[in-house]
Amino acid sequence: MIAGVSTACLYPKPLEESLYDLAVNGVSNVEIFVNTHSELKKNFAYSVANLLKRFDVKCASVHPFTCENEQIMFFSDYERRLDDILEYYRYFFRFMNIVGAEYFVFHGAKSVRSTEFFCERYSRLYRLGKEFGVTTALENVARCTSASSAFVRDVAKMLGNEFAFVLDTKQAVRAGENPFSFLDAAGDRTVHVHISDSGELGDCLLIGRGRFDFKRFFAKLAALNPDCSVILELYRSGFGGISDLLSSYNKLTNMIKEQNL
Repeated sequence: MIAGVSTACLYPKPLEESLYDLAVNGVSNVEIFVNTHSELKKNFAYSVANLLKRFDVKCASVHPFTCENEQIMFFSDYERRLDDILEYYRYFFRFMNIVGAEYFVFHGAKSVRSTEFFCERYSRLYRLGKEFGVTTALENVARCTSASSAFVRDVAKMLGNEFAFVLDTKQAVRAGENPFSFLDAAGDRTVHVHISDSGELGDCLLIGRGRFDFKRFFAKLAALNPDCSVILELYRSGFGGISDLLSSYNKLTNMIKEQNL
């Protein structure tokens, strides 16, 4: 396992400035949140790739700004929308190839008429991603069907090896679920984690501010997928400055080192 930080933590600072701030302060693994279409252009993608190379930073994953449109574009009965969004997502996959990212984060449906229908639409995107050598991974999000660990379990069972999962611990807590239930549901198809602390003060806290059982979590995650990236993802209102963010990243790194020993 390897720790990292999402550029989304520093939103609305521009992507390249957020990435620079993380890289210059020693963060060696990141998730890039693409915030708008112009950031998908080749020249911009290559500038991001050069910044990653300059500081020897790995980009584990990419999160799209289009996630709020996924319901209407992927899960309606209007087939042309699906064709168009699949064509558009090629821009994200091209960006990922340029910056070296492996996992693409997908929120999916807010409502869907059947699990089978969801799987059919997800499979179309998953297979397209594989043409670019990247993996599309469903994230549990409290406002989406993926908020339910039972739903994730059913999807994982139906799709088998054509499924990957991103566990977001804060979104699990927000949905009234136990994050460990999602590990049980997705099993070794859990390829990526968005992590934060949680407890009486909230569901998206700096590491050490809550009561989340990190030791137990990392032990279970390591048994399922020891190569997982564990990305710190905090809302900007949840910390004072980059020193707070780096402190949490360092704590996360040390906990993972102890687990890897």
